[in-house]
Amino acid sequence: MKLAKAWSIALNGIEPFLVEVEVSTNDAAGSDNFLTIVGVPDTTVRESRERVRSAINASGFHFPMGSTTISLAPAGIKKSGSALDLPIAIALIASCDEALSSGRLQQTVFIGELGLDGQIRSVKGALAMALYARELGYKEIYIARDNAQEAAIAEGVKVIPVNNLLEVYKNLLGEINLLPAHTDLESLFNHRVHRSAVDFAHIKGQAALRRGLEIAACGSHNLIMIGPPGCGKTLMARSFSTILPKLSLEEALKVTQIHSIAGTLEAGQALITERPYRSPHHTISEPGLLGGSSNPRPGEVSLAHHGVLFLDELPEYKRSTLEVLRQPMESGDVEISRASGSCRFPADFTLLAAMNPCPCGFFGSHSHECRCTSTQIQRYRNKISGPLLDRIDLHLEVNPLSQQELMNKANGESSESIRERVEKARALQYQRFGESRTNASLNAKELQELCELDSGSRALLEQAINSLDLSARAYDRILRVSRTIADLEASETIQAQHIAEAIQYRTLDRKLW
Repeated sequence: MKLAKAWSIALNGIEPFLVEVEVSTNDAAGSDNFLTIVGVPDTTVRESRERVRSAINASGFHFPMGSTTISLAPAGIKKSGSALDLPIAIALIASCDEALSSGRLQQTVFIGELGLDGQIRSVKGALAMALYARELGYKEIYIARDNAQEAAIAEGVKVIPVNNLLEVYKNLLGEINLLPAHTDLESLFNHRVHRSAVDFAHIKGQAALRRGLEIAACGSHNLIMIGPPGCGKTLMARSFSTILPKLSLEEALKVTQIHSIAGTLEAGQALITERPYRSPHHTISEPGLLGGSSNPRPGEVSLAHHGVLFLDELPEYKRSTLEVLRQPMESGDVEISRASGSCRFPADFTLLAAMNPCPCGFFGSHSHECRCTSTQIQRYRNKISGPLLDRIDLHLEVNPLSQQELMNKANGESSESIRERVEKARALQYQRFGESRTNASLNAKELQELCELDSGSRALLEQAINSLDLSARAYDRILRVSRTIADLEASETIQAQHIAEAIQYRTLDRKLW
């Protein structure tokens, strides 16, 4: 009986964990080959038997005959994905080759999918795996060349890019000397270029909407735009990310990990340095939005982590799909539970939404006649539940541009100048909380301590609560937005004008008739 071990990293959702690959074989010449994989492998891992067998034979190595058992520990966690192909192959080779002892493999992690010819292919989640290997103290990582620049962001561990199985073997024995990959993280992070073609300076009119988006950016407030078709809602949403503060290095690493695991990184991209902007189609399913499948993967809410999730034509989404947003909008994360276990995904995003005021789109318009009945309008708006609207801090009415505004040249502020104000307001919030938090996350205790009102402000807010029949959650939202408006003006206290402006941003709380 021959034994050999190799080590790798697998993923449970976005959380990496160490996998110990153990091979036990009697390598009986002339016997039929019988290979078993144990340790809760999924279909992809079970199919690795044929990929590994072909890759070992094609690379000129001996594949053990007789009975062979491959154990993937820990046995109680489901193993998924093709990244375990390479460590399984190395352990099988080591079980038949004394030169490749387990001692040589002790401080090494192997990650990669094998082609039938022995070529090593890229896998998803390379950055998360490399960072975890460094955390566990491993010295070397063998990984596909296409993943090497991404994995090399994990400074302190030697990332060795390889093309095929034979290269791995020769480098382990010292027959060749493969150079480790290197990524200059500081240069990559500091020399980022903003690629958005949309700038606030190019947008005509819409002063009220500009102001609302600036407030939303300052405090990470969720926002919904209500206006007729063609008034610029989608364009303003696309420009929103240009006024958000730049990603910190910690945020950039987290965003990159999520997109790497989801397989949405661009070819050759090692680090995401811009805030994500996600705009899923209204036919998206609940698992697509929230995350899921049998092997849970990040959904759109997680792909928008530290960025923007834009839902255009909000009432066109299935109501059940919209309702799953309620929990991540409150907590900033989402937990996916399956029979095999559960996993948690980060989902700290700013929600932007857009909708028409009625089915035809022209309710309240001075230039077009609305063809909808009051019942149709109410039914249309009721597609968005009250609890979901309560979680949206800013409701903004967007009016179409006048003929004069259309003919004039765009002369608004640039995104860069707006971003400077946003970053100053964010700095006040970070200083107040002692961490990277914003006013949108104020809890009940903090609202009492940080949002004290004078008698005039209190009277104004009480009047709004009575006339608009606001919920307790809407009351809290007004206070949070008021605190952000005060921060924009560098005011220590909330004034009556801050409360008045925040109340104006509760359009959908007002009765239509």
